[in-house]
Amino acid sequence: MAGRIEDYAIVGDMQSVALVCRDGSVDWLCLPRFDSAACFAALLGTDQHGHWRIAPAESADQATVTRRYAGDTLILETDWETAGGTVRVTDFMPPRGDDPPTLIRIVEGLSGTVSMTVSLQLRFGYGSIVPWVYRVDGGIRAIAGPDSICLRTPLELIGRDRSHQATFPVSAGDRVPFVLTYQPSHCSAPPVTDALESLDETRRFWDGWVAKCTYKGEYRDAVVRSLITLKALTYRPTGGIVAAATTSLPEDIGGVRNWDYRYCWLRDATITLEALLRTGYTDEARAWRMWLARAIAGDAADVQIMYGVAGERRLAEWEAGWLPGYEGSAPVRIGNAAAGQLQLDVYGEVIDALQLSCQSGLHDDRHSWALQRALLSFLEEHWAEPDEGLWEVRGGRRHFVHSKVMAWVAFDRAARYAQSQGQAGLARRWRDIADQIHLQVCEKGYDPVRGAFTQYYGANELDAAVLLIPDVGFLPADDPRVVSTIRTLQRDLSQDGFLRRYELSSGQTSAVDGLAGSEGAFLACSFWLANALDLAGKTEEAVAVFERLLALRNDVGLLSEEYDPRYGRLVGNMPQAFSHVPLVQTALNLSGHAEEHRRSTIVSDVRRIVSG
Repeated sequence: MAGRIEDYAIVGDMQSVALVCRDGSVDWLCLPRFDSAACFAALLGTDQHGHWRIAPAESADQATVTRRYAGDTLILETDWETAGGTVRVTDFMPPRGDDPPTLIRIVEGLSGTVSMTVSLQLRFGYGSIVPWVYRVDGGIRAIAGPDSICLRTPLELIGRDRSHQATFPVSAGDRVPFVLTYQPSHCSAPPVTDALESLDETRRFWDGWVAKCTYKGEYRDAVVRSLITLKALTYRPTGGIVAAATTSLPEDIGGVRNWDYRYCWLRDATITLEALLRTGYTDEARAWRMWLARAIAGDAADVQIMYGVAGERRLAEWEAGWLPGYEGSAPVRIGNAAAGQLQLDVYGEVIDALQLSCQSGLHDDRHSWALQRALLSFLEEHWAEPDEGLWEVRGGRRHFVHSKVMAWVAFDRAARYAQSQGQAGLARRWRDIADQIHLQVCEKGYDPVRGAFTQYYGANELDAAVLLIPDVGFLPADDPRVVSTIRTLQRDLSQDGFLRRYELSSGQTSAVDGLAGSEGAFLACSFWLANALDLAGKTEEAVAVFERLLALRNDVGLLSEEYDPRYGRLVGNMPQAFSHVPLVQTALNLSGHAEEHRRSTIVSDVRRIVSG
């Protein structure tokens, strides 16, 4: 049985990620990429769908478990204290270059003697395929179709019940390595890897990478751990950053709100760039920006809201019916049909990101400007149409306020840039469109009775996305409508002080998103609340919200997509980039970080400049 979502830590090699439970079980791992089929899928089913557990032989309730990352790395250390002694399991994936993907686990005796067990159950195809397993020098190899995995260890593993197991004693000073390597099945068995050398190399990599961080504020530990998580979710060959490492972890436990987040969303473009630039990670920001430009290249009408890690466009959604889902949360979805939706806000995100990269000196060429003009030409014809909006609703298109605001962002940024380049005609044209959108949003998107900008035109339903209105410079934070909106959202969208994305009626099918059930508080929205409060001059209140959010992180500093106050649990896919990136942004804003990395040169004059 899978653990609670907050019971999972991650290790990764910047091409894939393994989820390791507190009980010592690797319950999720897709190889060779984030979006490949899982070879361990117990997270969404049972042990029979693939897992790899290393733990003391005695029952879990007789051992004390503590874990941490080794310093500022992605090396996980889990200590088991038993009646007979203490043992440590160290889990990591060496950063991958040309080598095959490898997951290494080292069992080390710290004191006394502890009897340990290992149980390996490999299942390809998201738990649906039992491989053929045979012995090789120093271990076993499993093959099925195009996939193969080799596990090398000095222990002799015994095949039993379609799994491989062993029980072994570990005394103080002992080290027992396990090296699991993936290769295409047509390749020969991989070369032997020295586990301890790989551990040293992995530690040096992360120490060197973290040393580049320029943030030294009071929230350093949280910021660094979030940046490491963001790096772990980066597909190193292309620079694409996946939204999460998992699919179908539920937003509503036992419900149907289960989605595949192992893809790259354009909605994350600007905030990710800004977070990376403001913390000194220019190379990562440049790689992300170049991924973005390649992904959207082509006809502006064909721009999608999300892509695969290498820019793939076909992300067909299907259901893995043999998996019961996390705690019965079915269906388990693979792929994401939202890739085919019309979400006009992404044009604003892309233009904003490209302008940010230009102002930051990352890249500025004729191709980039020509691409932006093509995007703006499409948006000029279509901004007034309804769309599916930021939250990818499946209940029909509407005139979502956030989508219109981000369309305004696109024309506002473009007008500013055109003016700076001496293209006065273009600047006037785009400024006129921006002004038209601004007037329409203020007339149709604000409900004076409820005292808030609403989810879509003509509605009185609320949407936390409108908290971004002052952040993008659409209106100043002290505008009475913005102030009233913040307070209304706090009052009516709050769950235990955290914000839901929008209003839902529990147990009923929502007219907006077309789905049954409810969901938890969306963590990114609560970070937006903290930022909006800070911009509005309510800094003490902003800090209080932010620090309550930090307290939701699990014991190794990770956040999922949502938090459900009904159960006091993290819910949704894990770990979630769209939670960790706004964490970094909010920490920087509250810490008064350096001015040179602010987006001040391309946002409205009303946006506050953080002093350094």
